Amino acid sequence: MTKERMKNIAYWVTTILGPASFVIGGYLHLVHSDQVMGTILHLGYPAYFATLLGIGKLCGAIITVIPRFPRLKEWAYAGFFIDLTSAAASSAFSGESLGVIAQPLLYFVLVMASWALRPPSRKLKSN
Repeated sequence: MTKERMKNIAYWVTTILGPASFVIGGYLHLVHSDQVMGTILHLGYPAYFATLLGIGKLCGAIITVIPRFPRLKEWAYAGFFIDLTSAAASSAFSGESLGVIAQPLLYFVLVMASWALRPPSRKLKSN
């Protein structure tokens, strides 16, 4: 197996486990699942914030897996970065356990690996 093929497989694995998994979270946020709403309210955010996060997560997940649109992909990855680091910080500031704080950081690692492993066709062309 070539190095390029291995990198492509690693990209898709990290993308499916990281950014693409935001489809599930986005859906749960949009339908205001009990678990999501319990967390949102526990952290001190208003209920409508779940809807905003849900829309962003779904849009980001779709953008990262479809072909083309490299600039939108950069914005989607930036949004995931902000979402996941903010989730970890919010959990830390609200006194959650290290395990709860670490959960979004594990997804952060997958998202950053997906970003780093992107094939050239999914990157912005530099001048």
